[in-house]
Amino acid sequence: MARRHRIDWQVAHGRLSAIEPTRDEVAAAAGALAAAYSDPKNAPLLGHDEPYSADDVIAHVEALWAEGGRPFLLGRDRELAGDADLRGIGVGHAELALLIAAPAAQGRGLGTRFAIMVHAFAFRTLGLERLYVAIVPGNQASRRLFARLGHRVDDSPIARAYVDDAGEVSMSIGRGEFEAAHAAALSEIRITERNM
Repeated sequence: MARRHRIDWQVAHGRLSAIEPTRDEVAAAAGALAAAYSDPKNAPLLGHDEPYSADDVIAHVEALWAEGGRPFLLGRDRELAGDADLRGIGVGHAELALLIAAPAAQGRGLGTRFAIMVHAFAFRTLGLERLYVAIVPGNQASRRLFARLGHRVDDSPIARAYVDDAGEVSMSIGRGEFEAAHAAALSEIRITERNM
């Protein structure tokens, strides 16, 4: 495993953090994440209809690690808020997936802030040039979130390679566009290596 990192951002509503977790941290969060993935409001937005167990979450993270992915646990004031990951990391590009766990916390800007944090890591720390997202049909909230960040619909072959279903919308943003649009936020975000 590559070195693990931590991303921190102090905002008006509290301290946000995104950590690349250890196996023990994944195991500790797995039950809460399984409940979030299985929540009837979240499951269709994630593109599945089968309930997740804690073991499924652990297996998912293990598979991400095996494929070179970079999973994150998202926290707000030290409470688990959701998760995110960079997957399909290639030369200069990757896909981003993100979930704010509690439906009641969605649509309030938290996902946007965490997405900015993970974009900062992808562009600054990993040196990627473009990030892609694949959004299931009907997930208009995610589509709006990524459009606010500057993502545009992208039907290029590389963007479409990240979708699981032909009906999904693929969007992307380049590093320069992102950094120009979010310079103020980027100046406040701190990325450090975790001492393990």
